[in-house]
Amino acid sequence: MNKLLLAVCGLGAALAPDRCLSSEATRLASPNGRVELKVAASDGRLEFGVSLDRQPVIEDSPMNLTLDGVELTQGAEISGSSNYQINETYPCLGGHSQATNYCNGTVVALRHTPSGAPYALELRAYDDGAAFRFIIPGGTRSRVPDEATTFRIPAASTVWYHGLNGHYEGVHAKRDVSAVREGEWAAPPVTFKLPRSTGYAALTEAALVDYAGMAFQADGRRGLRIRLGHSHPASYPYVLRYGTNEAVRLSRPAALTGTITTPWRVVLVAPDLNILVNADVVPDLCPPPDPRLFPKGALTDWIRPGRAVWKYLDGGGSNSLATMKEFTQLAAELGFEHHVVEGFWSRWTDAQIQELVDYGRGQHVGIWLWKHSRTLRDPAERRQFLRRCHQLGVTGVKIDFFDHEAKEVIDLYQALLRETAENHLLVNFHGANKPTGEMRTWPNELTREAVRGMEASRLEDRATHDVTLPFTRFIVGPADYTPMHFGPRRGNTTWGHQLASAVIFSGPLLTYAAHPLTILTNPCASMIKSIPATYDQTVVLPPSEIGELAVFARRSGPTWFLAIMNGAEARTLKIPLSFLGKGDYRAVLVRDNPDRSAAQTELSAPLREGSSLTVQLQAGGGFLARFSP
Repeated sequence: MNKLLLAVCGLGAALAPDRCLSSEATRLASPNGRVELKVAASDGRLEFGVSLDRQPVIEDSPMNLTLDGVELTQGAEISGSSNYQINETYPCLGGHSQATNYCNGTVVALRHTPSGAPYALELRAYDDGAAFRFIIPGGTRSRVPDEATTFRIPAASTVWYHGLNGHYEGVHAKRDVSAVREGEWAAPPVTFKLPRSTGYAALTEAALVDYAGMAFQADGRRGLRIRLGHSHPASYPYVLRYGTNEAVRLSRPAALTGTITTPWRVVLVAPDLNILVNADVVPDLCPPPDPRLFPKGALTDWIRPGRAVWKYLDGGGSNSLATMKEFTQLAAELGFEHHVVEGFWSRWTDAQIQELVDYGRGQHVGIWLWKHSRTLRDPAERRQFLRRCHQLGVTGVKIDFFDHEAKEVIDLYQALLRETAENHLLVNFHGANKPTGEMRTWPNELTREAVRGMEASRLEDRATHDVTLPFTRFIVGPADYTPMHFGPRRGNTTWGHQLASAVIFSGPLLTYAAHPLTILTNPCASMIKSIPATYDQTVVLPPSEIGELAVFARRSGPTWFLAIMNGAEARTLKIPLSFLGKGDYRAVLVRDNPDRSAAQTELSAPLREGSSLTVQLQAGGGFLARFSP
């Protein structure tokens, strides 16, 4: 594969062309034949489209790639292509333990007719998505790329999206695609339901390296156009923390040297929500981890997924070392693996930090330290801080306030991922952009924020927000929502909804919002303590619908969890337990009380795959069950 790409980037002696054409379409079908990616040079302009079962997912749309202001995709000629296939599996951490990378690919050789400049377009078709990226050969001269490819969404599709004012911490609007106004911004992933219930799709990017991040701007004609980070309106948090002058500076596009490889432009495609949620396309498009840093990949010994306590949203006394030792002890009582400490640790001496780390080690609880990213932009300061954390035995770092997708900010993410890996430190990025598959290449990144989570205290309709996120933000990677709060922050949701959110909003680092004492004294404490951070299998059950209802069955070893979060309307469900498989299971159930608290009960009669459960859900309610063999 690498040799093939090098050959295309050189475009020297040429590929043996499977096709030689200027107007005929190049079509690439997925292994099961249901998803097709089509590219054509129509009157010299590159266009593409994506279909599922011969029905359009992305209608024929213009591609747009410029280099130093010259549009390479206008006046383009296809001179040949070379095909390949990938079929592999690899371990991963999250909603399932094994990822599948199975696709058909082709590299299309192109020439910009006016200038004679060669370049390439690489395509991949998966059973659950399609992707493309451009590769432009080059030498030592700096050049400035830009993109404005449009994704034309079929009429009568329903779209969920949010803007960029809060960077990636937004609340999704639900619109008919025809109602998305010209000029509106949309942060990936943008999820949409196809007309006539033919399926679902989402638009995002993968393998974002050495390039500016991508968002979309609507054209008012059902099209979402790529805009790179230098073109994005500066978010409110960025201007607040860094100022207008810095925002203006980052609005200038970055110049690149050498071969320019764009990130993958990704269209996830699924006939149902189960396939959408379980898609591995985004990490599949990223390189595997470096075995020198991660000899066992995601299963490397020092990578320790788990649950965390956190003193921030639910009280907890002073910010003293004594209080943090108490929180660490409570984490151990809960059986949790981690303790995330906010920025007040910076007022402590190294001896105090070491004392907390040593205390945590004795309790089998790892200590994480929060850090503002501003000071880590200087390579020397960054190396000094990370080396200090490693020498003190710190488990991980929570790095905050990136708030922009200009290339230099993306470069900072990559530098941090490499240098934390070299220091055996786990990572949680906050104030961050969307995941683009980094967790495959850098499995020391356990989670990132890029979500309007429990920190948002004024969210009026948290119920609808919560049942939208599993099918929007969470489909591209875990999000540090910090679930489960029993106070006013839970808004119009019940205790049952909050408990279920710990299963549905899971991730390799699952940080709870609730004070650990609140968890230990909760009537459902034994259920909460049994919820893992990662799973071997996830099944999204058919009653689920974006913005209305999320019904997830998740398996950890032989144990299944059934978690239901309801939206804003009360309903009664009958849930078949076919996901259980053979054998009898003992069930523990958590249901909402009329006062919106929750009660835990255990069923005396065994359940099996032919059984079903009837669940009555309040508006904003929830349900949680654990099935043990």
